[in-house]
Amino acid sequence: MHVLGKIAVAGLALVVFGGTAYGYANLHSLDEVSRDSVIDADPGTKPGEQPADGSLDILLVGRDSRADQQGNPLPPDVLRELRVGANGDDLTDTLIVLRIPNGTKEVKAFSIPRDSYVSMPGGNGKINAAFGRAKAAEARRLREAGETDKAKIDQGALTAGRRATRQAVEDLTGVKIDHFAEVNLLSFYEISKAVGGVDVCLKEATKDKNSGADFPAGEQRISGADALAFVRQRDGLPGTDLARVRRQQVFLAGLARQVLSAGTLTDPGKLSDLIDAVKRSVVLDASWNLLDFVAQMRGVSGGGIQFATIPVVNVDYRYSKSDPRATAVQVDPAAVKAFAASLIGTPPAPSGKPAAPVTVDVANAGPKEGLAARVAGVLKDKGFTPGSTGNTAGRRTSVVRFGPDLAERGAEVAKLLGGLATQESAAVPAGHIEVVLGTVYSGPGATGGGGAPGGDETITSSGVVCVY
Repeated sequence: MHVLGKIAVAGLALVVFGGTAYGYANLHSLDEVSRDSVIDADPGTKPGEQPADGSLDILLVGRDSRADQQGNPLPPDVLRELRVGANGDDLTDTLIVLRIPNGTKEVKAFSIPRDSYVSMPGGNGKINAAFGRAKAAEARRLREAGETDKAKIDQGALTAGRRATRQAVEDLTGVKIDHFAEVNLLSFYEISKAVGGVDVCLKEATKDKNSGADFPAGEQRISGADALAFVRQRDGLPGTDLARVRRQQVFLAGLARQVLSAGTLTDPGKLSDLIDAVKRSVVLDASWNLLDFVAQMRGVSGGGIQFATIPVVNVDYRYSKSDPRATAVQVDPAAVKAFAASLIGTPPAPSGKPAAPVTVDVANAGPKEGLAARVAGVLKDKGFTPGSTGNTAGRRTSVVRFGPDLAERGAEVAKLLGGLATQESAAVPAGHIEVVLGTVYSGPGATGGGGAPGGDETITSSGVVCVY
C-alpha cells in the first residue's frame, strides 16, 4: 500500500477542484470529515490570504494502517479482497505535495520516495518512519505522565505522528505545509470504486504473485483490488523503485481525469459515493476550510496537474555499516529545496512587468544521457527560452555562466537548478546564459528525480501515459 495518499486523498482534493454547482453545494456534507491539529496556526494570516511563500501547499499522506480513522480494524472480507494481511506498520508509505502557486490554476504535484534518508528527531532514518517514531514516543510520554484513558493516548499519539511527518517534509523540502490530508486502505478501496475505475496503460504485460498484479499490455481500466495491485507491484519492474513511483503517478493522473470529468461531477450518485467515502476514511487538518478552498480553486481542469519526483542522488544507498544489506534512497536536501522552490515559477521583474526573454544553452559534461535536454525543459517551464543542448568536455562540478547584464537572471537559473556555482563571463553571447552540468549534478531534470526519470514522458492529467 505505497500510494494510498496519492490515490485516495486526491479524490478529496480533486473533487473540490471541480467546483461545479452540484459539487459545491454538497461539500457542506464534508463537515463530518475527521479533523486533527496537524498544522500550527499562523496568527499573522487572515482567512483568504495567499500563503507568504508564494504557493498553497497540501501534504497528502497514505498510512499503512488496516484500521479506519476511528481505530476499528478493517473487515476481513475487505482485507481479503485487497489481498493484504491483517497487520500493518506505523509507516507513511506515500508522501506527495501539491503546490498551487498564488494567483494561478496550475497545480504541480511531486512525490517524495518513502525510503528517502533524512535527518529527523531521534536520528537519521527513512522519512516514512517519522510517523511511527513520534507516535510511539508520545504514547510513552502520556502513559508516564499518568494518563490511563486509552482513547486519549491513541489520539495524542496519532496527532504527534502526523505532526512529525509534516515537519519532516517541511525540513526536507523547505516548503511550509498549509494543509494536511491522510488516508488508509479503506480510503483507497472505497474511493477507487466510487469513481468507476481509472484508465492506465502498460508497455508490457506483467504478473506478480506478491502484489497480485496480473495485467495485459496496453490501455485498461482498473479499480479496487486490481488498482491496489497495480500501484503496489515492485517485483518484475525494470529499473528501480522509481518505476513504481511512476506507476503511482499515472494512476493519480488518471484519477484526476476521472474525478474532474463530467461523468463524475455531474452524476449525483457517483459524487455522493465519493463524498461518503471521504467522510468515512479521511483525516484533514483542523484549519482547512473546504468551501474557501473550492472558491480559490474553481476552474482547475483535469489537464491542469503535472507530476514529478524530487531529485535523488542514489536509489541504492547503503546507509548502515552494521547492516550492509540495508538500503535507502539518498537525497540532497539543497537540491530538493531548489526543486520545490522552482515549482512556483519565475517571479515577475521588480517593476511588475514580465522579465525579458533570456535564452539558456545547456551542456552536459557528465555521462547521463539526455540530461541537457531534460534540464532545458525544466528551464523552459520557468519561462526561459531554450537554446542549444548537447555534450561538452567532462568536468565534475556544474556552473552557470552569463554576461554582466544578466547576473540577476543567471543567479535565478543557478537557484532553480539546485544552487549551482555562478561565473560572470564576457565570452557568453548577449542575451544568453550558459549552463554546464557536471558529473555530480543532481538537481531538477537529473535522472531519477526532478521530473520524468531517464527522459521518460512527463506525466500529466491531460492524457494516458504508458509505463512499465
